[in-house]
Amino acid sequence: MFNDKQDKIVVSFLMFMILSAISTSSVFAQEIPTLNAGDTSWVLTSSVLVLAMIVPGLALFYGGMVRSKNVLSTMMHSFISICLVSVVWVFWGYSLAFGPDVGGLIGNLDFAGLAGVGPEPTEGSTIPHSAFMVFQLMFAGITVALISGAIAERMKFSAFVLFAVLWVTCIYAPLAHWVWGGGWLGGLGELDFAGGTVVHISSGVAALVCALVLGKRRGYGSDNMSPHNLPFTVIGAGLLWVGWFGFNAGSALAADGIAASAFVATQVAAAAGALAWLAVEWAYRGTPTILGAASGAVAGLVAITPAAGFVGPVSAVLIGLGGGVVCYLGVFLKNKMGYDDALDVLGIHGIGGTWGALATGLFASVGGGTGLFFGNPGQVLIQALGVGVTWVFVGLGTFVILKIVDGVVGLRVSKEDEVLGLDLTQHSERAYG
Repeated sequence: MFNDKQDKIVVSFLMFMILSAISTSSVFAQEIPTLNAGDTSWVLTSSVLVLAMIVPGLALFYGGMVRSKNVLSTMMHSFISICLVSVVWVFWGYSLAFGPDVGGLIGNLDFAGLAGVGPEPTEGSTIPHSAFMVFQLMFAGITVALISGAIAERMKFSAFVLFAVLWVTCIYAPLAHWVWGGGWLGGLGELDFAGGTVVHISSGVAALVCALVLGKRRGYGSDNMSPHNLPFTVIGAGLLWVGWFGFNAGSALAADGIAASAFVATQVAAAAGALAWLAVEWAYRGTPTILGAASGAVAGLVAITPAAGFVGPVSAVLIGLGGGVVCYLGVFLKNKMGYDDALDVLGIHGIGGTWGALATGLFASVGGGTGLFFGNPGQVLIQALGVGVTWVFVGLGTFVILKIVDGVVGLRVSKEDEVLGLDLTQHSERAYG
């Protein structure tokens, strides 16, 4: 049908079309990220686990440690934190934290109202953008909830609501951007796998400032302020431990080897933290306590958080042991200095997060991070810079926010309301008949 010359032209054309198709498909394979069902399932499951850390985990953990007349108000702080942060995150919080970078300091408002945050993956990701967004939402929610432990039994509920909105907007979102959202600390190479600076140091420092500005609870140091329901606290600690696997291993953002490594590190650090706290407590007080075991496990979990995806199991045990010791000393320091951080947020989260962030600079060896003990002494300096900046920024910013809140609605309940209890005076409810 065709002569030889025409045959050659047809064959050449077909070859060109085939090669073009192969080349085009290769380009698309490189440029268009592909969703991975396993990774997506793991991140969504991890989001649920972190939510369970807040309610019911943290709500029970904190609720059991206050007096019976304040248990509902204390649990309400955890519950309302995730509600408030969820709405803030949709309208502007996520965009400020993870929107396109502006000068290394803040995200712009391209994602306000979650515009452009849908089922498609972002560049270099295998999970939907919306899955990443909701996972980060849970981190913001638990950070605000953690702070509430310092102001338990004396802060107005209206004041806490306003404080939570302002704090997540003006403190959490910029700090998250600096470390995780393309900001300057992450650019310098700070290692914070799951929130040592962003979550734990920030909540601990904010708690200290809140405790100092609010002042002590009435009767602090003279009245009996023992935990009213330790079983609540132990159950809450157990739920925190379970949820922490989503918190840490979920931060790999994939169902891969780094997630498994972080999972193992989380388990052994929590166990080591509990054992270390009990050992110190037993030596100092003469008896080990279930509250000590629960607090030590949380201390170990806090300490390993920034390092979880960067260290092996032996290093994780050492970090957990250090967390149990330094956090016990942090709580002991509160008693010596006399400030009323009601539920030891600074002692466990602030001090534990500081130790964990610095220890990451010592022990990092896997997952793209290398610390002092593995040939990179400069990492310790970067980690120390991140810690120092977080302490100063969060401390000053929280103080300013508290003064604004005090001027708008007032911070503290009246003497009569505090004596009667916040369950009745703030919420018209009783936990027990």
